[in-house]
Order: sequence, then structure tokens, then C-alpha cells
Amino acid sequence: MDTLQAILLGIVQGITEFLPVSSSGHLQIAKELLGVELEENLTFDVALHAGTVLSTIVVLWSEIQRLLRGLFSRRFNEEQAYVLKLLLSMIPIGIVGFLLKDQLNAMLESPGILAIVGAMLLLTAALLAFAYYAKPRQKETISYRDAFIIGLAQACAAMPGLSRSGSTIATGLLLGNKKTAVAQFSFLMVLIPILGETFLQAVSGELTAGVDGGVLAAGFIASFITGCLACKFMLEVVKRGKLIWFALYCAAVGIVSILSYIF
Repeated sequence: MDTLQAILLGIVQGITEFLPVSSSGHLQIAKELLGVELEENLTFDVALHAGTVLSTIVVLWSEIQRLLRGLFSRRFNEEQAYVLKLLLSMIPIGIVGFLLKDQLNAMLESPGILAIVGAMLLLTAALLAFAYYAKPRQKETISYRDAFIIGLAQACAAMPGLSRSGSTIATGLLLGNKKTAVAQFSFLMVLIPILGETFLQAVSGELTAGVDGGVLAAGFIASFITGCLACKFMLEVVKRGKLIWFALYCAAVGIVSILSYIF
């Protein structure tokens, strides 16, 4: 893989991480189109995700600052409760990552990856469409129960092609939570898992395994810059409730992905 390919993949990751269209699915499709083969597929993907995590921190920095200030208060407050909900939501993906990391990495390298991605994109489309047309009773705040259920949706989205943001936002909306609150919660809940995975790979010396450091950096920077733009865009889109267009897009790409594998 050369630097240009890494930049293109970084752009794909940055754009699709926040849009409910599956960054992992589009990343695999882009790799197939570019003819990219990596010895450590998951390592490169984690580096790109780290770029989008940094973009989340930049875009939502004021909210993160508010949570950090409230976290160290002696009295239990709303900020501490919110952080507890975020931690609760991270438990399922932590378990999946610990138990199924090798299986997920093997799946990314399997010959039928396009068929898997296509099927999961169709599932993403169904979730988004259901969330768009459902009209549950609105809640003021995300409960601990809802936070854990949204976390389960994030864990399921470890499957390539099943959109993480799409699954978590759709689940939150179906539970009756407000659009803006769900989108913000969805973007914040992924911070620690991705940063933790990046840290573990860096400590173990795996972060640059199979990938040139310069190429890795190019992909990281590209995903960060495009991620900043996509994060701001998606927050506005969720406010307006236009998720149905993403459902139609996921359905179309999913069908094309499956047909390209078959034929």
C-alpha cells in the first residue's frame, strides 16, 4: 500500500465513521477497489479509527470539558451520571473486543468479506428505516438501561458492514431518546474503546506491524481532517431527522456489494 492509497482510505474512513453507512464496510469495499492487501488489516483500521476519535474530541471539546469539570465534583451530579452511562455503554464492546478480536480480524481477510459487508449494510438500512418511521414517546434524558442497550448495539456493530453510528443512533431513537442527545452520546461512547485499543497495540509494538509508519500517518491525518467535517455534518443531519436517505444508500451499496461477490 502506498501513501496515496492510505490517504484515500483515510478519507473514506473519516467521512463514513460518523455517517450511518458503516465505515468498516466502506473501508473493505475501498480496499477491494484499490487492490490493497494488508498483513495486519485490523492494525491499519485501528489507526484510521484513532484519527476519527481525535476529530470527535476536537468537535465535541466543549462538551468533553464540561463533563471533565463535573467529573471531579464532590457531589454526585449530571456530568458524573453521564460519564457512568458512557462507561456502562462501553462494557459490551469491551467484551466483544477481548473475546472475538482474532475472529473479527480473520473475517476481514476472508474471501467472502464483500458478501458479509453487503448483508450487514442491508441490516443497517433496515434499522435506519425503522428508526425513521417509528414514533416512540420522547424521553428527557438517556437512562442507564438505554445506555447499556445502545452499548449492545455498538457491540453488534463490530461486524463489518453494520454501521456503528447507524446502529447506536437508531437504537437510541427507537428507545425514545432525543435526536441530538443520541447523536452526541453515540459519538462520545466510542472514544475510550478506540483509544484503549490503540494504546494496547502501541504498547505491544503492533501498531506499525505490516504497515509503513509514513503510510500509517498519512491515513491517520486524512481520517482526522475528514472526520472533523463529517462529525459536524452528521450532528446537523440527525437534528433534522433525514436518516431515511442513508437507509436507501446503505440498501443500494449492500445490494451492489453482494452482487459483486456473486458475479
